[in-house]
Amino acid sequence: MQRLSSKDLVTILDLSREDIETIFETTRRQKPLAREHRLEHSHPNRTLACIFHKPSLRTRISFEIAISQLGGKSLYITEKEIGLGSRESVEDVARVLSRYVDGIQIRTFDHAHVEALAREASVPVINGLTDLTHPCQILADVFTVMEEFGGIEGRKVVYVGDGNNIAHSWINAAALLDFPLVICTPRDYAPDGGVIAKAKAAGSLDLQILHDPVEAVAGADVVYTDVWASMGQEAEAEHRAKAFADYQVNEALLGHAKSGAIALHCLPAHRGLEITDGVMDGPQSRVYDEAENRLHVQRSILYHLLP
Repeated sequence: MQRLSSKDLVTILDLSREDIETIFETTRRQKPLAREHRLEHSHPNRTLACIFHKPSLRTRISFEIAISQLGGKSLYITEKEIGLGSRESVEDVARVLSRYVDGIQIRTFDHAHVEALAREASVPVINGLTDLTHPCQILADVFTVMEEFGGIEGRKVVYVGDGNNIAHSWINAAALLDFPLVICTPRDYAPDGGVIAKAKAAGSLDLQILHDPVEAVAGADVVYTDVWASMGQEAEAEHRAKAFADYQVNEALLGHAKSGAIALHCLPAHRGLEITDGVMDGPQSRVYDEAENRLHVQRSILYHLLP
């Protein structure tokens, strides 16, 4: 079994291009086997601790099923059990869990907590989502694009919406995988400059930051969006709805992309806000393929990261 060059997956930049190719090669091999219930138990008696500070459908269920399909088991742990950084220090949690489990997946708010957990843990730590990045989601998205087009290199990906953790992880992926990326946001909601600088330092980044959605999606192979107000931003929802009113991914906007373009959304979706029913349920949507691929890509990540 080939191991990845990094112990952890905190951001996509922890991986090399070769690591990503290894993950995707295993994903392609395992996906049909998993669908047919013929996947070998490569990781029996392994335990994955799953720490959740945010609600989850896809992240929790896909990771729990993934480790089960490899022959291991998961532990669902909430903030009530740990009190990460309050009741117990991140360092103590990392060191204790490292004595009990074979890997840690965490979905939380503060990216620094995941960095500290990875630094102090002796077992692999996987970022299931922070306010800064969402690496597993975008790896599944890239795999979905590759299934559709046979590859992603040279394919124009356009993200329309908030310059959030999804946008940041697309930027990281573009730096390693050589595809043109356009991030289209209102001027006050652009992605973090520090994230862009790190991505540029890590690879070859073909990135445009635009503010006109029609201009942005022209010639796009992939049109992607996310909610306008993420978890923790509920108080801003009304203000954000006004700021993003012209950034809805609808049939008219999708019509400015290539005729064979696909539409993606990481879910959950607020239908009628950032995306319309016509796009979500239309012939160009690959939203549910994308959601399924969370399971297959994350299983491959576990396969290569866990001992």
